Parts: sequence; structure tokens; C-alpha cells
Amino acid sequence: MKNKLFYAFICLLISGQVNAQHIDKIITREYVDRLIKTLSSDEMEGRGTFTPGIDKAASFIEKEFKSIGLKPLEGATGFRQSFFKYRVAASAVEVNLNGTTVAPEKILVAGSTSEVLSFDNNATGSWIRLDPSKDFIPQYRALSRSKKQQLVLVDPKMEKDFNRVKDAFKGGAMVDEKDLNATNPSGLVFVLTNDTAASQFKATIKNEVSKLPLFNVAGMIPGKSKAKELVVFSGHYDHLGIVKPVEGDSIANGADDDASGTTAMIALAKYYKKLNNNERTLIFVAFTAEEIGGFGAKYFSEQLNPDDVVAMFNIEMIGKESKFGKNAAFITGYERSDFGKILQKNLSGTEFTFHPDPYTEQNLFYRSDNATLAALGVPAHTISTDQIDIDKLYHTVKDEYSSMDIDNILSTIKAIAKSAITIVKGSDTPSRIPKLVR
Repeated sequence: MKNKLFYAFICLLISGQVNAQHIDKIITREYVDRLIKTLSSDEMEGRGTFTPGIDKAASFIEKEFKSIGLKPLEGATGFRQSFFKYRVAASAVEVNLNGTTVAPEKILVAGSTSEVLSFDNNATGSWIRLDPSKDFIPQYRALSRSKKQQLVLVDPKMEKDFNRVKDAFKGGAMVDEKDLNATNPSGLVFVLTNDTAASQFKATIKNEVSKLPLFNVAGMIPGKSKAKELVVFSGHYDHLGIVKPVEGDSIANGADDDASGTTAMIALAKYYKKLNNNERTLIFVAFTAEEIGGFGAKYFSEQLNPDDVVAMFNIEMIGKESKFGKNAAFITGYERSDFGKILQKNLSGTEFTFHPDPYTEQNLFYRSDNATLAALGVPAHTISTDQIDIDKLYHTVKDEYSSMDIDNILSTIKAIAKSAITIVKGSDTPSRIPKLVR
């Protein structure tokens, strides 16, 4: 019996040594460098949503998944998880207020989803005036959630924020098909005016509706004894695309945001496929449209039962050294589950450390693609090294390959690979996150 125990111990020790050797052979610097260099190249044109650039990036990720040997998600025939959104943009807006036609530059439309919407002062609560002593943005957000047909009077002293929001939404709003077919369509018309009451008005909105294709790229490694339990590894592969030129450069390459996270996700897929010891099913997904509303992650979350998801490793911006120094990263929402403690336990004896999110005032936990599943109770966390409070390259054309610390990316990927192993094998299960009540 003692000999059997000793033999088992030796096998376990050898297995651990082999795995340690494997990781350096599988996740190499050259491999990681090639992935991020390709994803953040000018050829990808900044991977803007609805652009040829993001299609090129998706094709590259599909090719990598196929080379690794991943399988499409259950029921799918390929790696693209396709869906549609609808862009609703005002093509014409007419407002007559107290006998005067309002100039177009003084009008802001929000929440309108039907092709044509017309309303006037005859309905109760058909107009409201914002409080000029309070900030515009919070009042705007509160009204935007109201789903009403309403004229909103805005004092000229709020003009700066009014124009900022108007400019941000000049391309229209993204909605689902069900929103287009609402029985009682909503629509808010904000008017910049000195008038303090709308005794008589009529507002007519005509929208142009465009159907637009989107696609996540997702593959999986089926589990063995716990195949119905899912572990998700993700990063978003979209970025800002072509932007206003700065010193002649108009491509927002998004090397750190989030070619670095997408690189990590692909490298982890390669590692776990080679290891071939996952009892749980592993899903690897590159999300689209994170930058314009997190639509890819939201769609993905709707396609599965969140109760089946044991954990989510969302990886976002690991291209530069963290505020904790080398061999360190932080986990958003660290205190919400024991996910981080499990990861750190598995890194015992190594030089890498996971820390709680030091930027809680930034609300990062609900600002990335982990948010949808986290709100549903999944221990879904984002791993990052970005110093978001001082990062001057964030969302600029300077976020490019030359600014990346490949060694930092490499060490973070390897740390995730090692720290996730007990979750992948099924011996550790992170505690659930309290569901978000909306």
C-alpha cells in the first residue's frame, strides 16, 4: 500500500513538472508576439465594429482556433457566433414649440426606435423641464430609462453637455429587433430653449433603420466528467477603428485594448488543448462591439444558462506593467467571490501575485465584458494590468504594438493558465456572485 502511495506521489510530482515544462513550450514569447502584432497591425484598421477591419480580425482568430483544434460551440457549424443589431438614426426631426419652429441644432433625440413617431402636448406628462441648478448628464440618463414619449426643455446654461451628448449619439442608437416592434414606442426630444413651459408643441421624428451584422468568435474544448459545467475565457477583439488623425496617424490599433486580452485568450486555448486534462468544458470567445455597448458579451450570455457557468476569466489590457510592478495583475470584483483566492492559492510558490482592483472608483467591474454574466450571479471577473488612472495611450492612436511589454503579457498569460488549473480540472468551484437587482 505504501509503495502504491509513493508511486502515486511520484506520478503527481512528475506530472506537475511536465506541465510546468509544457507551458514554456506551448505559450512561447514568439507565439504571443505574433498574435498581438497581427491583431494590432494597421492591416486590421483598428478593428472598428461594422468595418472590414474587424472581419479580417475575426478571420484571423478563426484560423487560430482551427489550428489549435477547438470545436465550434454546441449546435454551431463554425466559430462565428452571428447576430444582428439595428441602428436607428434620426433622418428628420421637426419641433414646433409655443408657435415657433425649433432649429435642428437645438434638438437632441433619444430613445426613439420606430420609423416615424409624432406626439404633442395633448397627453398628460408630455413635457418636462430639466432642473437648471443640477447637472445635465444625470438628468438625461434618468429620463433615457423612462421609455416615454416626452418633450424635454433644456436651459441654455446646459448647452455644453447637451452638445456633447448630441455629438456622441449623432450616429444613432443600437437596438434589438424587439425594440423596433414595441406596442408603445418611446421617444424623447430634448430642446435647448429659454422657454420654461410647453403650452403648445408638436414633435415629429423620422428615423432611418439599418440592419447590421455582428459576430463573436467562439470555440470550445469539450469537458470530460463535468462537461455540462462551463469555464469561459474571453477578451474583446473590437476597438475604435479609424479616428480623427493625430500627427498623420488615424488608426486606433488597440494593441492593449484589447488585442492583448484576445491574444491571452487564444494562447490559453492552445495551452489547455495541449494539456487535455479539462474535466469541465472550456469556452474561448472573442467578443465584438465592447466599445459601443458590450453587445457581443450580452448576446453570448443570452445563449447559455448562466447557472451552468462555473467561472469567467475576462482578460482586458495586460500589455503594460501594473501599479504593483512586474509579475502582478489585478482582478475586478475581487471581494465579490473567492475566485481570486483560488487563483492565488494555485500560484503559491510562484513569483506572480493577483491583487484586488485598486481602481474601484472607476467601476471597472461593470465596465467590461464580464458584467452581463456577473449580474446573473456568475463569478465572472476581469483580469488586467492597466494603470487606468494614468494611462495616456488608452483610446488613442498611440495604443499600438510598439508600446506593448510582451514579457508582461507573457507572464500574465502563464499566471492565468497555472492559476485556473483547479477550476479547469473541476476540483475548485468559485462561490457565486450575488445577482444584480435592476
